[in-house]
Amino acid sequence: MSINIGHGLPFLPGNSFRDLTKSAFHRSQTLDFKNGYALPRRPAVGTGQDPLLSVNISHSEKNQLIRDIPNLTYGTDTHRPPPLDFIPAHAAYDKKVLRFYGYFWQEDDEVLHSPAEHFRIRPVVIYYHLEDDSMCVTEPPVENSGIPQGKLIKRQRLTKNQHGGLYHWKDLNVGMDMSLFGTVYRITHCDPFTQDFMESQGIVLNESESIPSDPYTIHRAQAQQTHIIPYEHNHQLERFLALDRQVLRFYALWDDTDSLYGEKRPVTLHYYLVDDSVDICEHHEANSGRDPFPVLLSRQKIPKHIKSTCEPFPTCVLEVSPQDVKEYFSPEDFRVGEEVTLMGRRFLLYDCDDFTKKYYEQNHPDILLKPLTVDTRTQQDIKRVIPPYNGFGSLEDSLQNCLSLIPEPPKKDVIKLLENDNKVLRYVARLDSQNPLDEGRRFILSYYLSDDMISVFERSTRNSGIIGGKFLEKTRVPKPGSSVENPEYYTPADFSIGATVEVFGHRFVLMDADRYVLRYLESLYNHIPEHTLSSLRQKFGASQTSAQEEQHEGETDDPSSQDTKRSLNYQ
Repeated sequence: MSINIGHGLPFLPGNSFRDLTKSAFHRSQTLDFKNGYALPRRPAVGTGQDPLLSVNISHSEKNQLIRDIPNLTYGTDTHRPPPLDFIPAHAAYDKKVLRFYGYFWQEDDEVLHSPAEHFRIRPVVIYYHLEDDSMCVTEPPVENSGIPQGKLIKRQRLTKNQHGGLYHWKDLNVGMDMSLFGTVYRITHCDPFTQDFMESQGIVLNESESIPSDPYTIHRAQAQQTHIIPYEHNHQLERFLALDRQVLRFYALWDDTDSLYGEKRPVTLHYYLVDDSVDICEHHEANSGRDPFPVLLSRQKIPKHIKSTCEPFPTCVLEVSPQDVKEYFSPEDFRVGEEVTLMGRRFLLYDCDDFTKKYYEQNHPDILLKPLTVDTRTQQDIKRVIPPYNGFGSLEDSLQNCLSLIPEPPKKDVIKLLENDNKVLRYVARLDSQNPLDEGRRFILSYYLSDDMISVFERSTRNSGIIGGKFLEKTRVPKPGSSVENPEYYTPADFSIGATVEVFGHRFVLMDADRYVLRYLESLYNHIPEHTLSSLRQKFGASQTSAQEEQHEGETDDPSSQDTKRSLNYQ
């Protein structure tokens, strides 16, 4: 059924008209097959071969239809502002977090095994992630608190009532209580970013509050102040509480040049103020060849003066007890810019870290620190010398044994291997020797273009007494007179007819070549000498002339003479 829309009436019951002349009511085909695959196809006409309305619509009208969303029954609202670009929350609020500070009250029934306290005030930090409205609660760690601190509530969306409502940033404010998993958290203040964000959204923040002080923390701090013993009393517990993890770090140079094969090594000297102990660690550079044990002296108290009663005893065997030591090394004995002797070894203190400098400025202002500039390199750069070639294997393979402990195969020109694969130049050669037994020996010299290697194969001759076969395997042959440092190898440019090729003490004279050799060298005539090309052209020109003459004689001779020539050739 066709609807006539030219009258302009709305598509309502009773306003449609039927076209009585129409006889086709099928839908257009939207599936097609190409090369055996089903492909979708957009219809060109509508149902019953009616033209599609979208065909006559312009591109601007299509965009207008996409933008216009009518909110009335008839027509559109022309006064509606254009729609804004939509930005998702994970992009608009990425890495934007609201931070609130607060605390929670831990009751006396929750404080176990502590008769000195009845409750605790534990500060917390509440983070609200704007990108997904999730929250987490963490407690800043306090040193020596004995309480498992850190993240109390992992990041998640938290409910605010029994009906399942979730907390939103609009529900948060300073000076309010939050009940999370049975614990009431009091929000006291927030950071500047959170304050600016809340005020920009029209939320007025309450006045900031201060976190109440914890009575037990105050009592503990007062107890530590009343029981502090002066430093000179050397009370072990008080020194531990006051000087724990306070270490003086000196950069020193161990001078061991007096011993055999001795050298200067950079070390780091640590002095622990809590118990006056010292340890020394070496600095090992990469590929230094030393064992990976940097500790030169383990942590211990080093005696400075020992009583004379134990001097006759062998100190290398007998341990020195604390009663035999008059004095141990103290911070006054370590001065930057001077040399100190520890355990019979001399160490030059040339620098220290910032904490050590501040410590000397506050506690020992009379000691002047004089940093020095020293050479801390443990070894000089040694020039690598390649040993001479010993004659075993190729030069490249022998060189790999000098470059690494586990030799790797030498790198090859892959492009050259792919372009010249199975391309071989073949020559016929004879052995140039003073020995009369070598007369008549013929060889085939093959030059491989993929890797510039040469192989020699001897042709077998009947009744010669010499077994033919492989004379030389594939290898690179250097020219006579070339050095090991700068070797020169044979190339196709050196192989001309009549030339002499010396292969590891054997001289070969080239007598003939394949016709492919001439075609290949002519394609590279810019890189090949003229005498090499002329010798090949002359050789192939003479052989072609002799072949034509033999063919012409064979055509003019009678059959009997041809049979005679065949028999002579056979003999």
